[in-house]
Amino acid sequence: MAPATSAPRQRLADRVRELAKFGSVGALAYVVDLGLFNLLSFGPGEVLGHKPLTAKVVSVAVATLVSWLGNRYWTFSERRTATRGRELAAFVVVNVGGMLVAVGCLAFSTYVLGLTSPLAKNVSANVVGLALGTAFRYVAYRRLVFTGSPAQPTEDPAPARVV
Repeated sequence: MAPATSAPRQRLADRVRELAKFGSVGALAYVVDLGLFNLLSFGPGEVLGHKPLTAKVVSVAVATLVSWLGNRYWTFSERRTATRGRELAAFVVVNVGGMLVAVGCLAFSTYVLGLTSPLAKNVSANVVGLALGTAFRYVAYRRLVFTGSPAQPTEDPAPARVV
């Protein structure tokens, strides 16, 4: 018979694995977000250099697509539901909330504090905003988006007692 502490340890190990996957997907989405934001803001032609909030919305939208694919098919693959449309809608709503956190940090830094350098914009939007938005997203994904039941391991029946 397995010790009683093995179930909590297994749950902890499963959560750590899930957080590692979530972090990996998030890191990839972060690179997409950061790269595209900087390309649009400071790259050749500074396409959206005069519109930092628009640049952030575009970069977050593309990163959200990357994140959706990674989280649905890898991080939370065991918690997917059959209602893909509901999941996608909830995912988008959660990511709009996460984006508003990042955009809010950028807006506060740019328009309230007057910090307009590339470093200030990156710290406010891509460090502070993303960190706060990431915590919000993880909790919301688990509770609102990927709500299917994870597959439960089957336990071996108790061995028969020999009398």
